[in-house]
Amino acid sequence: MSRPILLAYQAFIGLSDTLTGAMLIIAPGFTLQLMGLHVPSDSFTYVSFIGAFVLSVGLACLYGVILMTRRESPRSLEIVWLLTAFTRASVAVFVGTQILARTLEPGWLTVALSDGACVLIQGIGLRKGWLGNVAR
Repeated sequence: MSRPILLAYQAFIGLSDTLTGAMLIIAPGFTLQLMGLHVPSDSFTYVSFIGAFVLSVGLACLYGVILMTRRESPRSLEIVWLLTAFTRASVAVFVGTQILARTLEPGWLTVALSDGACVLIQGIGLRKGWLGNVAR
C-alpha cells in the first residue's frame, strides 16, 4: 500500500473519530440525531461516556498521523493499528450482536460496519506489512 494512501486513511479515521467523540461528549443528542440514531435523553450521560472512548481512539489514530509524517519506525504505527483494531473489533461485535438481539436499532449498523471495515483494513495491512512504507 502506498504511503499517501496510508496517510490519508490514518488522517480520515483519526479526524472522524476525534470529531465524533468530541461531539458525543459535548452534544450527544445533536450528534446522535446527525447520525440518524435515537436514544432516550436520560441516556446522554452514558453516550457522552462512550464519546470519551471514541475520542481516545481518534486521538490514537491522529498520533499515528504524527508518526507517519515524522517517518518514525513502522513498529510504532503497527502498535497503534493493533490496539485500535482491538477496540474497533470489540465495538463491531458488541453493536452487531445488540442489533441482532434487537436492543439497538438497525441504524447502529453503520457503526458496526465502519469499525469492522477498519479492523479488516488494519488486520490485512498488519499481515501484509503495509506499514513498512511509512518510514520511506
